[in-house]
Amino acid sequence: MQNRAGSSPAFGTNTLGENVLEQYFPILIFLLIGAALGIAPIVLAWIVSLKRPDAQKLAPYECGFKEFEDARLPFDVRFYLVAILFILFDLETAFFIPWSVVLRKIGSPGFWGMMIFLTLLVVGFVYEWKRGALEWE
Repeated sequence: MQNRAGSSPAFGTNTLGENVLEQYFPILIFLLIGAALGIAPIVLAWIVSLKRPDAQKLAPYECGFKEFEDARLPFDVRFYLVAILFILFDLETAFFIPWSVVLRKIGSPGFWGMMIFLTLLVVGFVYEWKRGALEWE
């Protein structure tokens, strides 16, 4: 490929003769400033903080009172079930934004595809509800 002068561009330059790395320099500066703004408060807090550990500070904290049982006891499976259901329905809502943006382009097939998807989710939700998965004792 040749530039305006008719000669081939040098390695690392674009067709206009500009150095490609110079084009990315503002992005590098932006990333360095962002990293510095993220790391500086953490380092500053570590330097300025008082480091006098005692039994009270090293004790496990559990909602402001002493723990009832050993922290290594297994959780009830309902905790995991609720977490999985939350993730499922949370991800389901993440499909709405891109779908709504391109709905005019994809037309009727896209609309009915989403309605089938929502119907399956509602059927699954009703099934979980009827099975008592959302009940808490």
